[in-house]
Amino acid sequence: MSESTQTIHVEPIHLKDLAAALPHTRIFASTPFNAILGVDHVERVNAPAGAVLVEAGQPWLYYWLLLRGESRAERPESDGTMTLVGIAHAGEAFGEVPLLSGKPYSTFRVTATQDSVLLRFTEQDFWSLLACCPAVRKAVLADSALRLQAYQVEALHREKLVSLGTLAAGLMHELHNPGSAAKRAASQLRENLLRLQELSLRSSGKAKTPAQLQCMKDLLEHAVAGCNQPAMSSIEQADAEEAMSQWLAGAGVENAFTIGPVLVSMGFDEAQIACTQEHFDPASFSDALNWFGALVSSVSLVCAIEESISRISELVMAVKKFAYDERTPDKELDVHDSLQSTLTILGHKLRLKQIQVEKRFAVSPSTIRTRGSALSQVWTNLIDNAVDASPQGAKLEISTWSEPEWLVVCIGDHGSGIPAEVLPHIFEPFFTTKPQGSGTGLGLEIVHRIVTQKFAGQLEVQSQPGDTRFIVRLPVNATIAAPQVKS
Repeated sequence: MSESTQTIHVEPIHLKDLAAALPHTRIFASTPFNAILGVDHVERVNAPAGAVLVEAGQPWLYYWLLLRGESRAERPESDGTMTLVGIAHAGEAFGEVPLLSGKPYSTFRVTATQDSVLLRFTEQDFWSLLACCPAVRKAVLADSALRLQAYQVEALHREKLVSLGTLAAGLMHELHNPGSAAKRAASQLRENLLRLQELSLRSSGKAKTPAQLQCMKDLLEHAVAGCNQPAMSSIEQADAEEAMSQWLAGAGVENAFTIGPVLVSMGFDEAQIACTQEHFDPASFSDALNWFGALVSSVSLVCAIEESISRISELVMAVKKFAYDERTPDKELDVHDSLQSTLTILGHKLRLKQIQVEKRFAVSPSTIRTRGSALSQVWTNLIDNAVDASPQGAKLEISTWSEPEWLVVCIGDHGSGIPAEVLPHIFEPFFTTKPQGSGTGLGLEIVHRIVTQKFAGQLEVQSQPGDTRFIVRLPVNATIAAPQVKS
């Protein structure tokens, strides 16, 4: 009956042989023996300490009455541990909840903690007792109500612990990406500063004309203000980078195809830097552009660090608001800029796997009402998962479009897809198919909760081998709900 080395001894017995013992139990204390109808025989169970009376999942059920000794009920957990549910003492009964709720199996493991003697009533005898004996029925229902109340209290406590764990793990999950991006940007910034120092020393012996100084001043002012450039589609950005790099190469600039994308990302075009070619002699022109390219790259890295730290601050504030249920004013947020910011923060992961991002931004206007960094969390989790699922050198597709009353964002990858048997579980907390230590199982749960609860939006998943798409629909004209977390 169990893995225990202790065994129980079961023997049938006439109920009338127990007439002297029954009044000392709580269930039968108010019921005269001659009022007990419909039950002639029961089973007497002798259980030594350590013997298992009922195993969790056991397909047959009884109503138990403890005459002597003590027993304990425990619930098995998914991690193999056991949670204490309750302890029964002499004179108490248990087992009515599964019978009343119609469960065909036991939820708990019941073990004798002392040498015990119990009576075991079959399901039919249990219903006979309830039918014939009002006092027994009242006592059984009272026990059931108390146990259900205890279960609810314990379940509420567990839900609070799970909520706390979800919050803590989710915070760590979200802090990882901006923290890593800031660290990487700081490392690249150090290299840029060394490059700037080298180029500055190289040109320090050459006096600068007023026109040269004014040209560099104008470019510097534009660079410092270049952190919040509007996001471009993939085709627009690729064309601009190619044009800039070709212009620099044609002008004899060293590292033209490295400098070009950096200048474009900060909002420069050929006309804005034309003054450098006009006012610098050919010998100094390449050095001036390389110096300026390193400076612009440094400003871009500072922007990335600033944005990463802002994201971290927003996450910390989000936790504070979660804890204290604060309300913050709505604000307008450009979805395209939000997507571009997330791509910037995850840029190192994209470069590491040589993933090309194709952006097709078709929705206009692309703004939506929001609070805090919730929408950024959605893009971060979806894009991060798409990068992990994509093979080396693959393509990531990010599209936006309009539907009646909806702003739609689609993030697609060309990985192996989500198996059909896994698909129904992907939004469950702590569910993950990644190796242990590689995922918390919270990313998609966070996405689903934010999209559906905070924005009253919709989240759709389409997946087959080689083509997986997460489609987020956000209402264009909706009142954003106050921040809340479902326990």
